[in-house]
Amino acid sequence: MLLEIDTRSETPIYQQLCDQIIVGIARQELAVGETLPTVRQLADELGVNTMTISKAYNLLKEAGYLVTDRRKGSIVTRPDPFPEVALLDWQKRLALLLAEAHVHQLSKEQAEAAIADIWQTFEKTNEQQTD
Repeated sequence: MLLEIDTRSETPIYQQLCDQIIVGIARQELAVGETLPTVRQLADELGVNTMTISKAYNLLKEAGYLVTDRRKGSIVTRPDPFPEVALLDWQKRLALLLAEAHVHQLSKEQAEAAIADIWQTFEKTNEQQTD
C-alpha cells in the first residue's frame, strides 16, 4: 500500500496516515497480520517527523487496528465490533457528513449512490482476495 501525504492539507499528517491505513485495511491492501514499516522507516520514506508516525500508530493501536509486538513491530489486525460509545461517535461523524451533503444540496439518492459505490470498493477487494 502506498501512503501519500498532502503537506498542504488542513488535515494533520498523523490523521492522514490513520485514515489511509484504515481504508487500506478495509480494502485489504493491508492484510490482517501484515507488519507495517517501523516508525523510523516510514518517517524516512515519507519525509516526516518520527513523532508524527508514532502518534498515528498509537491512535490506530488504541482503536484496535494495530497490535504491537516487540520483536515484529506494528501488525495489522481487525478491530472488534464497535462498542456502544464508539458506535454513537461514528453515528455523529456520519451525521455531520450527511449534513454537509444536505446543505450542499446533494440528494438522498446521490448520497446513497455514493455510499454504495464506496462500499462496493471494500467488497470487491474482499471478493478478489477469496478468488
